Amino acid sequence: MTEGSGAASSLDPDEGPETRSALGDTGFDDLLREVLNRVHGVLDEQARWQLLLDAVVTMAAGLTLDALLARIVTIAADLAGASYAALGVLGEGPDKRLRLFVTHGIAQEVIEEIGELPTGHGLLGLIIDRPEPLRLHDIAEHPESYGFPAHHPPMSSFLGVPVRIRNNVFGNLYLTEKLGGGDFTEQDEKIVVALAAAAGVAIENARLHEEATERQRWLSATADIAGLVFASAPGVEALHVIADRARKVSGADLVWVASGIDADSLTLQAVAGTTTHLAAMAAQPMERSLASEVVQTGFPVMVDDITTDPRAADVASALGWPRVGPAIAVPLKSAEGVEGALVFAWAPERVSAVHALDLALPSSFAEQAALALQVAAGREDAQRLLLFEDRDRIGRDLHDLVIQRLFAIGLGLESVSRQIDRPEVAQRLSTAVDDIDATIRDIRRSIFALGSMDDAADVQAEVTRIVERAATTLKFRPTLRFVGPVRTRIRPEVVPDVLAVLGEALSNAARHAESTAVEVVLSVSDDIRLLVRDNGRGVPEGALESGMSNMRQRADRLGGQCLVESAPGLGTTVEWSVPAG
Repeated sequence: MTEGSGAASSLDPDEGPETRSALGDTGFDDLLREVLNRVHGVLDEQARWQLLLDAVVTMAAGLTLDALLARIVTIAADLAGASYAALGVLGEGPDKRLRLFVTHGIAQEVIEEIGELPTGHGLLGLIIDRPEPLRLHDIAEHPESYGFPAHHPPMSSFLGVPVRIRNNVFGNLYLTEKLGGGDFTEQDEKIVVALAAAAGVAIENARLHEEATERQRWLSATADIAGLVFASAPGVEALHVIADRARKVSGADLVWVASGIDADSLTLQAVAGTTTHLAAMAAQPMERSLASEVVQTGFPVMVDDITTDPRAADVASALGWPRVGPAIAVPLKSAEGVEGALVFAWAPERVSAVHALDLALPSSFAEQAALALQVAAGREDAQRLLLFEDRDRIGRDLHDLVIQRLFAIGLGLESVSRQIDRPEVAQRLSTAVDDIDATIRDIRRSIFALGSMDDAADVQAEVTRIVERAATTLKFRPTLRFVGPVRTRIRPEVVPDVLAVLGEALSNAARHAESTAVEVVLSVSDDIRLLVRDNGRGVPEGALESGMSNMRQRADRLGGQCLVESAPGLGTTVEWSVPAG
């Protein structure tokens, strides 16, 4: 009895007389079973803490962030003995709702039957708003519970624990349905809290790795943009290259480039992520837009919804592009100032992607793109200067050598013709002298063209020259009229198309029309319009339209149109027009 009492005391020295009496009445088998249960409980706790330690050591080994989150959920379920587990990741936006919900224990087909996953309302939102551990006997009894959707498995016991990265809540661990029935214990809570702390560190490391990888991608794209711009043609094509590269590296749904030094001169030049009409882009007003805001302030702008922000214009809707919401605009800034804006836009449901993006990355990319454009323009100017110097040399050689020799030959032939008695020979020599004079005039005209300071030359002079040249074939001189600021409003890249279309139209009139009058009108206002009208016999039925087809293709490529009106005996009118912007 004395040893028995000593044994009872060794089990629990704090037990009183009543407890000792109860133990004294307990059979030896029951007492042994109680001792074994307590020993097994201690061993089970030690095993769980060892499992936690092993999990922490191997948690983030070679895992991506998504794989790490799935592993954390599985470990939490094992440690707490939960049938179901989930990790809700908070969004980056101001509402702080769930943007990702990683589950464990629910079959994929059941998830598909349930449909849309939780976003952080009801009981789940309670832990978001008050990030502290929460244990419940029955979920349904809590006043914040919304209940479960159709096809959702039944759940009662609940344990929720926030996952923090430093002082910020990254998300929450949710555990339900304790295995074997019953409730989650305080010890379960402690071990899951410890797991959440370790998970926060592992998640931060994984995020830092992904951010470093993302930064490296942007740096690579920024370094590559100069080579890409140099390899492309200058102007709009280079802007398209920038937009395509920016969309690829950012993952945005749409990227567009607006070029201009102020709100009044700002125009849409290029877009990536959709197809569009160049004329519609050029006509889109940009005075009230994110691009205009950036050009005026010189600082990047981020908005959650471009369709509702008072500073923005919904460019995508206006031009029939895919619908977008969140957007970022960054300035194309060089040493000479802001010369435009680069705008990134995402689908409305991708707000978190915008908030997760470091503004410094697209800003640096845009600055490098602006610098590449500036260097490319400088290189083009240098090449053009070399071309002009070569032209000057050729012009001097033609003037000082070729023209002088031709002039001397002409004088010699003219003096010989006066010494010849036969009229027909004298006439032939006179014609040769006239031809030499005409050749000298042509060379001088070529020298003048070589001295022009633009590849497009003076478009008005070029049009006049083509019309005068056509007079020799038509046997009469067409009438020519210019309307508007032709020299200043026709873009250099459009001039070759204008001249080609004019040449084709006059050639058709000379070869097929049998006309006695041709009118040519080149006008510029909102559009560049070239009209060529003759009074000939019209276009015969079944005539080949290769020339007409080329004129239409040139107009289509520039966002314009080519109209041909013809009737037998009433002549032909060709009206070719493209946007002037």
